[in-house]
Amino acid sequence: QGQLVESGGGLVQAGGSLRLSCAASGRTFSRWRMGWFRQAPGVEREFVSAISRFSGTTYYAESVKDRFTISRDNAKNTVYLQMNSLKPEDTAVYYCAANTEVPMSKLSSDYEYWGQGTQVTVSS
Repeated sequence: QGQLVESGGGLVQAGGSLRLSCAASGRTFSRWRMGWFRQAPGVEREFVSAISRFSGTTYYAESVKDRFTISRDNAKNTVYLQMNSLKPEDTAVYYCAANTEVPMSKLSSDYEYWGQGTQVTVSS
């Protein structure tokens, strides 16, 4: 089993930046395809970004493309989400997730392991 712990959320003004981190336990991190999702109140959880096992491929939702950057450090068992030019509509709980089977999936149902989430609030 895998355990994921997010950190780095907080309150930021519109136009600001935050960097989320997700630390994974276990020795199999490099086998996991990693993703970030977010969920705002009253809204279904939505895909944000995904990264392949060795960082060769990344994938972004249109709403965050060119503003967010996903990366990973397999030596540190950590995946990151650098968020720039934040907007109030980016306000949500952000979750990292791990998937052992489906590359670059944007479907939450494909992800087997989830973190507890970290709150990101962007004020206008």
